[in-house]
Amino acid sequence: MITPQLNSYWHRFFKFDWKFGLFLILLVCIPRFVLVLLANQTGNYASIGTIMFISAAIPFIFLSRISLSSIGICGTRKFKALFIAFVSGIILSLLLYFIGTVLFGNTYQNWYVYIGKSYNIPEVISPEAKMTMFIIMATVGMIFSPIGEELYFRGIVHGSFAQSLGDKKASYVDSAAFAITHIAHFGLVFVNGTWDFYFLPTLLWVAGMFFTSVVFFKMKQLSGSLLGAILCHAGFNLGMIYSIFYLL
Repeated sequence: MITPQLNSYWHRFFKFDWKFGLFLILLVCIPRFVLVLLANQTGNYASIGTIMFISAAIPFIFLSRISLSSIGICGTRKFKALFIAFVSGIILSLLLYFIGTVLFGNTYQNWYVYIGKSYNIPEVISPEAKMTMFIIMATVGMIFSPIGEELYFRGIVHGSFAQSLGDKKASYVDSAAFAITHIAHFGLVFVNGTWDFYFLPTLLWVAGMFFTSVVFFKMKQLSGSLLGAILCHAGFNLGMIYSIFYLL
């Protein structure tokens, strides 16, 4: 297997190791965290799409072309594994729906309820219009963040830490970064014009995001490609959006 290397330009400044991985986390996750909080306050989420585009581009910016396949940017013929990945993502999202609903009901302490308010679903809406809105949201949710986040977290960030720590420990690092970053999506909440922090729900949300992220990596391993992680993530987002539209 090819050992991933930075391209000739960036190789002058960095080594592809845990220090580079930490640099990437600081480079992307901190600005993303702030931008998501601002978007939750203003209701303008355009900047999040930009962050996802940048996240997806980072492996192609920093890695040599021959190294891309070594972090999972490659095809696969393990179609059964890809199917398992997609279904596993849906199951994980429904499990989080169940936990959130049982513990916190239809309050903003339920992560899906809080995330769902950003979708601006009208209280009065026809079934047809709701279905159209769901299809649009689901399509966007199944494309942009799965590709951007998986190329970034399970791709180049994981690969850099794996060079120093090995795959297992690296998966814990990228999963922790993924989970903590998602506190901006739920945890630090903006409700009724004020900021609040839900301690216990946030702990459960972070634990759920960490476990889900580890499963994304397992699906990458199972399929031999980041396509496994991307499809698992897409399935998760589909299940989450369905829960928000039709189960809450």
